[in-house]
Amino acid sequence: MTENLLAIRDLSVAFKEGNNEKRVVDQVTFAIKPAQTLALVGESGSGKSITALSILRLLPYPMACNPTGSIIYQGQDLLTLSPRKLRAIRGNRIAMVFQEPMTSLNPLHTVSKQIGEVLQLHKGLRGKALQQRILELLELVGIDKPPTKLLSYPHQLSGGQRQRVMIAMALACEPELLIADEPTTALDVTVQLKILELLKDLQARLGMSLLIISHDLNIVKRIAHGICVMQQGKIVEQASCEELFKCPQHPYTRQLLAAEPSGTPSGKELGAELLRVEDIKVWFPLPKKLLHRQQDYFRAVDGIDLTIRQGETLGIVGESGSGKSTLGLAILKLIKCHGRINFQGLNIANYSQAQMRAVRRQMQVVFQDPYGSLSPRMSIGQIIGEGLKIHKIGSREQQETAIINVLNEVGLEADSMHRYPHEFSGGQRQRIAIARALVLKPSLILLDEPTSALDRTVQKQVIELLRKLQEKYNIAYLFISHDLAVIKALSHQLMVIKAGHVVEKGLAEQLFSSPQHPYTKQLLEAAFLAPLNDHQTAPNEE
Repeated sequence: MTENLLAIRDLSVAFKEGNNEKRVVDQVTFAIKPAQTLALVGESGSGKSITALSILRLLPYPMACNPTGSIIYQGQDLLTLSPRKLRAIRGNRIAMVFQEPMTSLNPLHTVSKQIGEVLQLHKGLRGKALQQRILELLELVGIDKPPTKLLSYPHQLSGGQRQRVMIAMALACEPELLIADEPTTALDVTVQLKILELLKDLQARLGMSLLIISHDLNIVKRIAHGICVMQQGKIVEQASCEELFKCPQHPYTRQLLAAEPSGTPSGKELGAELLRVEDIKVWFPLPKKLLHRQQDYFRAVDGIDLTIRQGETLGIVGESGSGKSTLGLAILKLIKCHGRINFQGLNIANYSQAQMRAVRRQMQVVFQDPYGSLSPRMSIGQIIGEGLKIHKIGSREQQETAIINVLNEVGLEADSMHRYPHEFSGGQRQRIAIARALVLKPSLILLDEPTSALDRTVQKQVIELLRKLQEKYNIAYLFISHDLAVIKALSHQLMVIKAGHVVEKGLAEQLFSSPQHPYTKQLLEAAFLAPLNDHQTAPNEE
């Protein structure tokens, strides 16, 4: 049996709350072998990221503490190393790719400066040698035309490019262990696949070990040799990837495996035509060039037609930047657009904001990030009841009754109305956002990536809730997502958008079983592809 590169034994992590300690990781034990990929999986709050952050002692000490355990690397316990010795390992021999690159990268520094900082600190590189190594790293992680990206800032890069820059920073010193914390969360399926392939390729070329943290077992299945399943701070099951997927032992593991969004769209008979959009365009003006008379435009949405019937779900898929969300906002008249929008027999394309107020009661929206779309200063009752007040629906007593009823509809207790958004989990906040839209009894709800940041188990619950509400109230959904498993579970019709144009549309079942356009085939292959590994057994094991 090969010697372990890193061994964690009986690790516990607690946070101090006054005179008490709250233990969030409890007696965790696992080991990572050279050139092995180990996955740590579980829902949000299970202790995955805290365990990983403990390896490099990145927790907020002294508020955090380790009551028990050891983390042995090259014969040294990382929990007892001096700060000076730990700095020599952190970012050099063990590196980390954080979950959200936009918040992990410094918005005030260029790509070149941020990667160069690691090389200057650990390798002492300067001048031409430094620039040459930065270019090599950007090329290594697959950044297109590296010289053009050196002076770019994080906000000027796409999500996939930012994640590649984070990986380049982590690989700068060619570490023995790379910790990747949710490296593909909220990325398009095609970008997810590219990042996974990149990590797999880099691991093979550099011979490094990989600890990947994820709540998505579909991601883990593609890349991991071994899996540790965490629940409430404890490892409840540990096995090779092949064994775990073939014969899961723990009920929680089986629950995670069964959490893939499934089922079929509502079978209820569809009603009359509710919404017809014809030749809708959203063009954003680009800065004029010097001595150039003609104005150039970025064509975010360029001549799209669609129809939705009462009780129907139209799924809209495409990569980031394809124009999905822009199209949805244009239909709701939240951004300026051109074209014809016929809703409930009314041509609302040229309606003023004052005229739209009455229509908006019938057109509601649930945004991607529930925490960002719910006011932190308002109670849940105030948030849900705001629409009732604006549209002057019912007396105060009737409004309160409506709020309680809709909270029950979405699976929340009535006393939730007196609490605030920060007191709820991500899934509960999304239920509140759905309740806010539902309380006005709309005919159409725009769902803009409503499940992208949620655990798979919570995604499944939200999808089942949306299906139940649609069958009960005959609501039409305009469902925007890059997650094809979610789209498949809910959509009657499917529209595939690329660069502001529709490349394919039709019955969802037909498009999933027999896609015609190469771009649709590419999205489906990326979403439902087999594992990247030829086998999921740990290397160098007897």
